[in-house]
Amino acid sequence: MKVVIQRVKSSSVQINQKIKSEIERGLLVFIGICHDDTKSDAEWLVNKILNLRIFNDKQGVMNESLIDVNGEILIISQFTLMALTKKGNRPSYIRSAPHKIAIPLYEYFVEMFKVKIYDKVKTGVFAADMEVKLVNDGPVTILMDTKNRE
Repeated sequence: MKVVIQRVKSSSVQINQKIKSEIERGLLVFIGICHDDTKSDAEWLVNKILNLRIFNDKQGVMNESLIDVNGEILIISQFTLMALTKKGNRPSYIRSAPHKIAIPLYEYFVEMFKVKIYDKVKTGVFAADMEVKLVNDGPVTILMDTKNRE
């Protein structure tokens, strides 16, 4: 699994020109799921994301987590994170998980956040054509890949 995590002041997702979800202070997380990802990958990512100390404390130092600041999270599926771009100019998505693997893992990922932070979790719609808006805070953008845990 690969994620792009952005610390935001606000973010929203629209589908068919209607707002599906919106958050205030928190994290916008784009997630790409690989064909060989597992629930343990999702669990590792959820724990890392919840505990990332990327919010400023009272001294202006990035020393607080999403939980510490009582922030919200907006999770958006994005298979293009799995793009292979070594050869040619057209990205290959051969490593991207098919729906029968990706949808259950995406739903598991979302549910794990809901167990930890309840109603602070918002989502887009898996495989939908979405418009995502954000006000990046910092900017702070973090990339994580479960294949690079060590």
